[in-house]
Amino acid sequence: MDKAVPMPSHHVGLLDGGWRGLPFAPFRHGVEICQLRAADPAVALLRYAPGAAVPRHAHTGLETILVLEGVQSDERGHYPAGTLVLNPAGTEHSVWSEGGCVVLIQWERPVRFLDEEDDL
Repeated sequence: MDKAVPMPSHHVGLLDGGWRGLPFAPFRHGVEICQLRAADPAVALLRYAPGAAVPRHAHTGLETILVLEGVQSDERGHYPAGTLVLNPAGTEHSVWSEGGCVVLIQWERPVRFLDEEDDL
């Protein structure tokens, strides 16, 4: 039996704020998610309220982040809009945004939270 092939999708204008009209849902305290693709690799938009953070986690596959608006930070630096961040498998970090931000993120495989039971 042939496995069903997912349909391609497209999202226009993300660099120009086109994400504003998309549906977001609660993800973590102060962070909302808009799932663009749920399967591996998962692709989503994350919207951080000012001061929001995601706790320390390990990458079990490549995590790719494109900052669309605001500034996202981790232990290695601060990443303004237009920054592409690549976190390879085996790396760890926690993430926050002092002023709030929106990022496009792709997880090759789920991350493993280091201080919690639930993984993404």
